[in-house]
Amino acid sequence: MADASFKDVPEIFEVELTESLIARTESLSTFRELGPPDLVHVLKSTGRSGQRDLGSYHYVSGVDASSSASLAAYINSLTYNIEDDSGWFSKGTAWKVKSGCYCCFNAFSRVDVRVDVKIPGGVQAYVVDLRGERHEATPEIWQETFLSALLRAILYSDDPTYWLEAYRKLDPITTPEGELRFLQAAEALFLKGWQVGSDPEIQVATVVSNHLTAAIMKYFGDSGRYQYAANLFEKILAKEPEVASLLARSYIGMNEEVKAVQIMASAIKQTPQSYTLLHVQCDFLRAKGKFDWALKLARQAVNCAPSEFVTWEKLTEIYIDLGQYENALLTLNSCPMFTYNGRDAHRNLTPARVHLPPKGAIIDILPERVKTEDDEADPALLRLPAPGLRGTWARAYSLLTRLVSQIGWDELLKTRSSVFVMEEEYRMQKAQAEGKLHSSASDKAIHEDGTVSSPSRGDSLQGSSSQKAKDHADDDASMRGMVSPTQSAPDEDGRGAGTDTDSETLANANGLPTIRISTESAREKAAAEKAANGHEEAKENGIGEDAGNALEKPVQAAENSQDSEGGQGASQEPFSFSNKRLCERWLDNLFMVLYEDLRVWTIFRAEVAHFKTQHVAYRKTGLEWEILGDLGLRLHHKEEAKEAYQRCLDTPRYSYKPWSKLLDMYAEEGDIQRTLQVAVRVAAYQWGEYAEMTYPTQIARCFFKLGQIHGFAKISYTLLSLGLPESVLKIMESYLNYGRVFKVEGYDF
Repeated sequence: MADASFKDVPEIFEVELTESLIARTESLSTFRELGPPDLVHVLKSTGRSGQRDLGSYHYVSGVDASSSASLAAYINSLTYNIEDDSGWFSKGTAWKVKSGCYCCFNAFSRVDVRVDVKIPGGVQAYVVDLRGERHEATPEIWQETFLSALLRAILYSDDPTYWLEAYRKLDPITTPEGELRFLQAAEALFLKGWQVGSDPEIQVATVVSNHLTAAIMKYFGDSGRYQYAANLFEKILAKEPEVASLLARSYIGMNEEVKAVQIMASAIKQTPQSYTLLHVQCDFLRAKGKFDWALKLARQAVNCAPSEFVTWEKLTEIYIDLGQYENALLTLNSCPMFTYNGRDAHRNLTPARVHLPPKGAIIDILPERVKTEDDEADPALLRLPAPGLRGTWARAYSLLTRLVSQIGWDELLKTRSSVFVMEEEYRMQKAQAEGKLHSSASDKAIHEDGTVSSPSRGDSLQGSSSQKAKDHADDDASMRGMVSPTQSAPDEDGRGAGTDTDSETLANANGLPTIRISTESAREKAAAEKAANGHEEAKENGIGEDAGNALEKPVQAAENSQDSEGGQGASQEPFSFSNKRLCERWLDNLFMVLYEDLRVWTIFRAEVAHFKTQHVAYRKTGLEWEILGDLGLRLHHKEEAKEAYQRCLDTPRYSYKPWSKLLDMYAEEGDIQRTLQVAVRVAAYQWGEYAEMTYPTQIARCFFKLGQIHGFAKISYTLLSLGLPESVLKIMESYLNYGRVFKVEGYDF
């Protein structure tokens, strides 16, 4: 069946004909946001009566979905792509494309637009809704489908977390005319943008925080052509004043700061409650070093949108900028956390076989895609929980690593114990409360009829104190009424389900947040559960006892810890819940995740130093160097991370990540020679995965960054000096050609 395959298009052959189309129809109701990439299904036949037809499919993005004709043209192009294996002496069985179906999800109307093509024959376009019923495709539906396809092509273009087998990526926009159509469609549907969803860190998609605005800013921002985005936002500003925040960001990107400030000043009078506008002002002031001013705006943004993670995140960042680490920890503890929802994807089906043809001469420079000993790693490195964090959890963890990089682990633990209730303190407080309870019970009077009563004075005191505590809780709601993760009932062995610190479980267990005003009784109940679960949680985090000498293990906060020093400190001075907070369980788990990272990193650096003094080569497998490079980046040790990635390249391991990370680092440093050498490898990996697109990609972004400083001519001459094969040089030049067509800064010098 080799001759039934396409020459250079990946495809997955079906076990049952059209099973991929049936599975997509059944999955339509599960697509929450932009939807998955387009599905292309084809039926191949030899035309002989005894020969069974074959069904195959692949995924694609970047195809013009503005009409049924453009989608039919893509299927028609596949008819010229079938392998021809017939020899000169005999005529083989000729497979031909009999029919095809192109499926493109409309993220605005939540329907699937499909085009059936019969060869030879006609073209039929129709719409399939979430119930599987067919409808007619209207011009409005086609416009929405066109824009949906463009958004997927732009946002999925270089997303490292989104991978599909047999996924072909083509250039979504290749001419200035195509870009103009994109802008016209974006303008027409801008006010519907919230319907397509938003990044996982945004709780509620708005007209300015959604996938449409993210795609516009990414497309024009990566090439530094903010003027086109600014023109679009200027037109929409009259209808929607909140767009001022995007317009100001565009002008700042164009280095038109005076205009940006004027826009922000006038817009804040119209929309004083816009947290996105306040954040643009915050970022502008931080860039100018005015952290005190930025702090006031960040606080106001939290008041405007207290249920959004990004407002608390921005406030935490500014507290770290100002060196107010206790406030930073308290603010981080208040962040509302959301369940992570990944990109929409198709349901995996068992294939009859998968055909992945080699894509051009450029992939010849890659190592063999076979598993070797360099794909193995120490279990301690493989078990690190931090790489599995997603969404708000990953963002919160990056704030924690930024804190520890500035003040160190020991100081972070001290800060933590000074702002959060620790386990020992909680136990002492509970013991004192129980003591008072026993003493008050002894004062009660038992009457002859068996009733029990307290002195009237005690009643009034008790009533007034409880009312006072209630009032205090209400007054403190804005600071204490944090988003609390879902509490799970303890299991039979006394552990709650939320004690597992594996990051995926961490994300799932916390569920959707609810904002409530914490009463003292609720707080004590939560603390009691957490204190009981304390020691069990520490075990589940997989902390090795042998690391205790190198790094102090974090002790449990109220639900989760305290050491002997904290206990002594608490006994010396009176403690009350009024001057400390309870640490959220998810944050306490993140401390344990951070401890694991730091423990492994400390051991690694100690081993490197030891081997250097002994003048012995320090050896690791390719995968281990890659994991250590990722670990260094997470902990803000950029130079050590770069060294680890470079050591990873010395191993014959098939891996895209180290080349990708080094490409960003070299481009940031402005090193043209190394950037281009690494970019050739990154391009080879991308073409090997059928990413035949030029922009928006990581390579194009790095080239344009260098082009702003050195100009395209210098980059082009440096590429020539590398002595690349003609086919490879043509691919690398295509990134610069895109810049010349769209007049990216640096194209003319």
